[in-house]
Amino acid sequence: MNYAIVLRLLSYILYCEAALLLLPAMASLIYGEWMVLGVFLLTAALSAVAGALLHRIKPKSQIFYMREGFATTALCWLLISVVGAVPFVLTGSIPNPVDAMFETVSGFTTTGASILPAVEDLPRGILFWRSFTHWIGGMGVLVFLLSLLPLTGGSHVNLMKAESPGPQVDKLVPKVQSTAKILYGIYFLLTVLEFMFLIAGRMPVFEALLTSFGTAGTGGFGFRNDSFASMSPYVQWVVTIFMILFGVNFNAYFLLLMRRFRRAAASEEVRAYFVIIGVAVAIITANIYSMYNAWARPCATPPSRWVLSSPPPVFPCCDFDLWPTLSKEILVMLMFVGAAQQHRRRHKGQPPPADGQDCGQGAQAGPSPAGGGPRPDGRQGGQP
Repeated sequence: MNYAIVLRLLSYILYCEAALLLLPAMASLIYGEWMVLGVFLLTAALSAVAGALLHRIKPKSQIFYMREGFATTALCWLLISVVGAVPFVLTGSIPNPVDAMFETVSGFTTTGASILPAVEDLPRGILFWRSFTHWIGGMGVLVFLLSLLPLTGGSHVNLMKAESPGPQVDKLVPKVQSTAKILYGIYFLLTVLEFMFLIAGRMPVFEALLTSFGTAGTGGFGFRNDSFASMSPYVQWVVTIFMILFGVNFNAYFLLLMRRFRRAAASEEVRAYFVIIGVAVAIITANIYSMYNAWARPCATPPSRWVLSSPPPVFPCCDFDLWPTLSKEILVMLMFVGAAQQHRRRHKGQPPPADGQDCGQGAQAGPSPAGGGPRPDGRQGGQP
């Protein structure tokens, strides 16, 4: 095990989280929450200092194996959760460290489970950070870092394989780093589009941001005690539609951008995804229509957004415990399907070319060899 390279990667994780903590600090500054602002700045500074200390450890070897990838992935999620829980504890929003850790892990993993009985009294900076963890975890922290990390060769694909829940990692383009940038570009664009639609529906900027974060991650941390029950039908429909869009395999969007419409339409995964949504919505609508007798709200026409969420359901806007048993059983099954779809969303694209490294095969994190042997990108040494 190359412990030094793992610590070097964890230093980048800490640097990244320190930068991300500045965003809720800005929200606290805007709303005049000076104590909360100080907590976020202190947490960001401690994260940056810890990252600097780890960064001083220089690895003797740049070889990056799959086992280093697995170790980095596990420690990464643990580390960001511990650091992310600090503001909840220091501000007194969640005094119990265990509860704060639970809330943070739930946010980063986009699970959406919460220990908070009421959220409207929380500081705006804390509400921002709480929802922002959904957006960070929605695509995966390491996917974000893959677009920035100064690694070359097969190191990127080994790290991406370690975070992937499936047996195979797919890539949109030959370079994993370019794939990560494309994924986050699509992710960011969809987030901005939803934000603009919510603003068009006269939703306050702060609430529109938090709603977009929760929708993108399909986690659903709310900022009102009744979650979405008091939202307008327009907002509920916008969130429902974008929750569906965020659940689609991003490879389909890439193909659409490349104007490969037939290939995008031929995706079995995407077609099955929409078929499941359509069938579930039809069955639940027929099952509960007499309870609401209305079509204006997604609450009345069963929320297809439940299909996309990992449990618990995202942005609840009605008491679904009152629904008939059939509808509740369908929701439970959809949560399993949605959880698998959510994890699949992070790793999309074409089958990887020859530069993918098998489990246990090392990759040199440095320049490709100039000799006649094969290079990490699959070409022979000396080829341009």
